[in-house]
Amino acid sequence: MDIRTQFLNHFNYAPLLAVQSPGRINLIGEHTDYNNGFVLPAAIDKYIQVAIGKRTDGNLQMAAIDLGETILLPIENIKPHPTQWVNYIIGVVFQVIQKLNQKKNNNHASLSAMMQGFDICIQGNIPSGAGLSSSAAVECAVLFILNELYQLEYTKMEMALMAQKAEHEFAGVQCGLMDMFASLHGQKNKVILLDCASLDYAYYPLVLNEYSIVLLDTQIKHALASSEYNTRRLECEQGVELIQKTYSQVKSLRDVNKEQVETCLGPATPTNKNIFHRCKYVVEEVERVQAAVKDLAVGDMLAFGKKMFETHQGLTNLYEVSCPELDFLVDAVQYNENVLGARMMGGGFGGCTINIIKKSAVDAISKELTSKYLNKYNKSLVVYTTSIQDGTHLLP
Repeated sequence: MDIRTQFLNHFNYAPLLAVQSPGRINLIGEHTDYNNGFVLPAAIDKYIQVAIGKRTDGNLQMAAIDLGETILLPIENIKPHPTQWVNYIIGVVFQVIQKLNQKKNNNHASLSAMMQGFDICIQGNIPSGAGLSSSAAVECAVLFILNELYQLEYTKMEMALMAQKAEHEFAGVQCGLMDMFASLHGQKNKVILLDCASLDYAYYPLVLNEYSIVLLDTQIKHALASSEYNTRRLECEQGVELIQKTYSQVKSLRDVNKEQVETCLGPATPTNKNIFHRCKYVVEEVERVQAAVKDLAVGDMLAFGKKMFETHQGLTNLYEVSCPELDFLVDAVQYNENVLGARMMGGGFGGCTINIIKKSAVDAISKELTSKYLNKYNKSLVVYTTSIQDGTHLLP
């Protein structure tokens, strides 16, 4: 059922606007965004939809159709909520109110209208826990629809930065900018090279021809994912501090080369082994993304796919954010002539592998891996063939 009909059924009046916001894949450049490196994401054909209508009683009412839950909160004094999905909505509402308060003279009408309250209805088809950034899609959808409804005139980059801040403050994950950026800026059949230091970006056509992007969902999300994500970020920051003792001009791992990592942090010892390995991976991955874009520019998908496998090895052995299930799936296709590249994608410890597979071989490979995965882990493997689509936009 479309989101406008869901809203009408739930709230008994027609919504004013509806928005669709996609999940994202990241072809290469994992855990580089919060280190001011490069990433290469794209928006996909899995999405979150949001519809909105105005209230007059100062309340915010949120209906999550897929969960069968509705929560009503006063729009004043918003603070993090014990129900996690609510935080992805109220986190960005809080950011908008803060921003409007900072410019109260210019935005008094918008702020007054917003504080009257609104109803929001939300649904989607982004698989939960698959590492496709459903949370960012929710945040971007809500920001985008508020921007349109109250004529706030935020740019897509402003909204991405606000959504990132909401994730930090309300969801408690110190994520980088990539997920929100990709959800808002996506273009059909194009990947985006984002420089996370300058926020400059460029689009590159992804010409797959006889190949498809296939996601293999482990159906696993190990409990340590969020805490270990924040730990990795801290280890990178500690590495930068150590490198700065010799190279004072360094601001982030983006400014560091492999020789500096070896000089300042290596060889690995028991006391700095983790920091050395984390920084080594990030510096190598930043270089790898820049080389991978050159592969795309000349249409060398074979070289591009090889770099995806290299990324997975780094994420497994140096960054240590993979898990047996992800490694099993990548190892199973590494020497298959119909597979250009594969790696784990997302924060790690579960979720999906992203694969570039010849279209004619997708069914056979999917069946083979589904059987092997079930035998090995007694768990179903879920396969998604995905396409690259436009970013967040109004629905007609």
